[in-house]
Amino acid sequence: MAQQVVNPNEEVVLGQESGHVRLITLNRPRQLNVISSKVVSLLAEYLEKWENDDQAKLVVFKGAGRAFSAGGDLKMFYDGRNTRDSCLEVVYRMYWLCYHIHTYKKIHVALVHGISMGGGASFMVPMKFSVVTEKTVFATPEASIGFHTDCGFSYMLSHLPGHLGEYLGLTGSRLNGKELVAAGLATHFVSLEKLGELEKRLISLNSYDENSVRSAIEEFSSEIQLDECSVLKRQSVIDKCFSKETVAEIINSFEAEASAEGNDWIVPVLKGIKRSSPTGLKITLKSIRESRTQTLQECLKKEFRVTMNILRTLISGDVYEGIRALTIDKDNAPKWDPPTLEKVDSDRVDEVFKPFGEDLELQVPINDMHRWSGKYEDSIYATTKVD
Repeated sequence: MAQQVVNPNEEVVLGQESGHVRLITLNRPRQLNVISSKVVSLLAEYLEKWENDDQAKLVVFKGAGRAFSAGGDLKMFYDGRNTRDSCLEVVYRMYWLCYHIHTYKKIHVALVHGISMGGGASFMVPMKFSVVTEKTVFATPEASIGFHTDCGFSYMLSHLPGHLGEYLGLTGSRLNGKELVAAGLATHFVSLEKLGELEKRLISLNSYDENSVRSAIEEFSSEIQLDECSVLKRQSVIDKCFSKETVAEIINSFEAEASAEGNDWIVPVLKGIKRSSPTGLKITLKSIRESRTQTLQECLKKEFRVTMNILRTLISGDVYEGIRALTIDKDNAPKWDPPTLEKVDSDRVDEVFKPFGEDLELQVPINDMHRWSGKYEDSIYATTKVD
């Protein structure tokens, strides 16, 4: 397990109980509430406890400071790069946690202000109610650093209208709060100044059935109207380009559209995708496309395999080079290997997706009888040294 510099006195997740409401606060504000192994373990502990607590009727998620969560702790992965499978436990636990958030038996609400990206957004999108503000910023930028759309996002992006999922996964483009609601990635838009009042209102409810919670949120919600420059108003162009079979064809089609009148917005997006890891782009497109016909469980198992194979540098070390360029040296000048799309062998990409042996797969539950089974400590990884 990768070692992390964490203040032992710092409560990285706060779990509070107030009547029938249970509150979870991601509490690493200086680190934008990035997800460490300790965060994952505590979240799983609280969620299991409260799902089995008859007095708990509603669970509310929020983030301390100016972010909901900026995603996984990239430095943790980078620091473990020379030790095989140093992050296997946290990866396993995170995907197992994602399944339970998607299928949680109690009503849950995410109050999302500020940054909500990658794995951090996986605590937002699956909620029964996800409330965003004018300060909310969402993105899935993993392909840009040689990674892939993880934590259930191959599943979530593949279910967006048209080919918006491919667009978001390959370009890492950002969406604001209104766009998140319009795209179906959030349920309600509430101005930031009202978010605290909404939280108090949820705590004070007398009834916690789904309709009562929805009505309370709607008291504070605003109707959304997209800006004319919103990318969601470019759906026809996105569908035309991002429906192409390969990443190269998508880029070529997108370039052709950039010269059309009114398509200036494409130019900076193109620059971004061309700077991204060619390997990361190919893996991401394949994963999202596969997810269109896969169940949530199948997607999470696949993403676990892909994540571990990327961290094991099965076909490329791009993920560590991407993290180095973005967060360690901060030179924003990654040297990808292979350096171009043409040199990324599609057969090698397929290797990243090959199933592990059954015992080595992510053990997500298949029915309610075994709702909280499949934990890391019960898996083969915790009991056997696996080469």
